[in-house]
Amino acid sequence: MENKTPNQNPIKPSGKFPKFNISWIYGIIILVLLGSYFLSDNVPAKEVNYSTFKEYVKKGMIEKVYVYSSKNTVEAQVIKDSLRNVFGDKYEMYAKERMITVSVPSDEVSKFIQTAEDKEGFKGSVEYKEGRNYVDVFLFSILPFLLLILFFVYMNRRMSGMGGGAGGGGIFNVGKSKAQLFDKGDTTNRITFKDVAGLAEAKQEIEEIVSFLKNPSKYTELGGKIPKGALLVGPPGTGKTLLAKAVAGEADVPFFSMSGSDFVEMFVGVGASRVRDLFRQAKEKAPCIIFIDEIDAVGRARGKNPNMGSNDERENTLNQLLTEMDGFGSNSGVIILAATNRADILDKALMRAGRFDRQIHVDLPDVNERKEIFNVHLRPIKINETVDVKFLSRQTPGFSGADIANVCNEAALIAARKNKSFVEKQDFLDAVDRIVGGLEKKSKITTIAEKKSIAYHEAGHATISWMLEHANPLVKVTIVPRGEALGAAWYLPEERQLTNRDHMLDEMCSTLGGRAAEEVFLKQMSTGAINDLERVTKRAYAMVAYFGMSEKLANMSYFDSSGNSDYGFTKPYSEKTAELIDSEAKEIVAVEYVRAKKILSDNANGHNKLAELLIEREVIFAEDLEKIFGKRPWTSRSDELLAQNPEIEEVPELVPETPQIAEKATDEKDENTI
Repeated sequence: MENKTPNQNPIKPSGKFPKFNISWIYGIIILVLLGSYFLSDNVPAKEVNYSTFKEYVKKGMIEKVYVYSSKNTVEAQVIKDSLRNVFGDKYEMYAKERMITVSVPSDEVSKFIQTAEDKEGFKGSVEYKEGRNYVDVFLFSILPFLLLILFFVYMNRRMSGMGGGAGGGGIFNVGKSKAQLFDKGDTTNRITFKDVAGLAEAKQEIEEIVSFLKNPSKYTELGGKIPKGALLVGPPGTGKTLLAKAVAGEADVPFFSMSGSDFVEMFVGVGASRVRDLFRQAKEKAPCIIFIDEIDAVGRARGKNPNMGSNDERENTLNQLLTEMDGFGSNSGVIILAATNRADILDKALMRAGRFDRQIHVDLPDVNERKEIFNVHLRPIKINETVDVKFLSRQTPGFSGADIANVCNEAALIAARKNKSFVEKQDFLDAVDRIVGGLEKKSKITTIAEKKSIAYHEAGHATISWMLEHANPLVKVTIVPRGEALGAAWYLPEERQLTNRDHMLDEMCSTLGGRAAEEVFLKQMSTGAINDLERVTKRAYAMVAYFGMSEKLANMSYFDSSGNSDYGFTKPYSEKTAELIDSEAKEIVAVEYVRAKKILSDNANGHNKLAELLIEREVIFAEDLEKIFGKRPWTSRSDELLAQNPEIEEVPELVPETPQIAEKATDEKDENTI
């Protein structure tokens, strides 16, 4: 079988039909109306002059006369015996109605001609013609057609704006693809791989696809084939769409871009029609790239529809997409890129090799990648020497690229609000506070008793986290209301690659420290711990049902990572096992709560000093805890990695004098939130 290069198109017929245009419809309608006007079955009548009409009257050939005074026109019906004399050889055509028409003059002219004929012997022929009234011609002949044409144009434009997909050609183009085409040489708003910070592994795989399109012989000479499709998978805001934009800017081939929701329409069959039209355009411009953003809108697994057997337009669209990507038709030279943050719900047929050969995971950036992302977003911002990019990257663990862009923008807005000439380090820290915790609400007034309850609660979190080895390092504690929280303890989470049981138990114990402090020192319980209890409960159930970290259900996991509910029923365990899961989770929480109360009792003096200091100053930092409890004997994971890998660039330590923030550990919510 002969191999074809991507540039070879299938055999096309020699005769090309002109592209369909909506103006054809207007032309056909106008021709039909004109034909019906001129070819209508009007009553046939012969037009004669006035003198001839008078002769017919004198000879007795006229049976009836119809006078139209407004038009100076006379219609006369000829008797049957005189048909041949009046109409000649064509008398059969007029035999049914036997009508003739005559234009007559005014009364004065008629009398003058009659006198000339009677007294002076005038024998000439007299013919009367009616002058053409152009206003009447326009009003009765041309204007109706103009109004009809304007009506069709108006209705077409109305249909273009309705239905969410008619496109420029109105409802007649509702099945056309709405993909945006970025052709060769298009430099408007061009994004390249230099504008994409981090994502080294993802960029490497994407660059290989771009390299193939630019130089295919490098790969085909060795017998290799480029993947037909690549699926970008990752959390929101990590740069999947930005990476696709960079491909459009780097690849010297046409680039079609559209969203998965653009295929779905209220009209039956529109989605499949748009898929066919998209791939038809792509084949004409091959080699090229098709990018479908948020493909889960159309690629969700089939058979999960609750409509129970009804015609599902989305499934029909997906079936057409599967056929176009890898079916009997040839898509040589057409590469599919898609992006989603819900790969677990996509149809298995869509994920198989031959359609999406590669899954490129775009994960949250680490500390070094966050530094690169900060450098990209700080380019247009005026900063001074106090801004340390390495420090900011350490202070934002778990932030995506979109979050970092938001931090930079918020910092610039905060600096402008304070009438500064440059954006300073404190502005960036305030921006992180604003994004993670919400806006400060210093106007929210609390009583002395409420303030004491909040302070003792937050001091409980801080004390236990300082005393436990695997708890996250504390950054600051505040009782200033922010967002929906009346107080919060802020930590710098360790970016662990692996979490063990001790890590989870220490974090649970630290989270329960607020409720434990209220019970131990204030002999009360408030609703402010609702968020703490929610997080602890979820973690306890995860340890038992997912991670197999309980004694009675050791090494058992009921987690379905595929998300497809392969078990076929609500839960993959019996009611007896459910009761066992409940009892094990309750026991884990109870043990950690008792542990938290014991740690607070053993360190009561330090806790009370911390709480009083918090009431006085409202915000305290890690150095304040170090003065009360002493230095922590454990090193952080970041310090351990730096010690093991001295080639890594040194990153400055935290500066406790400034409000630093990385991830909020307590965000308690309720009407009496603490």
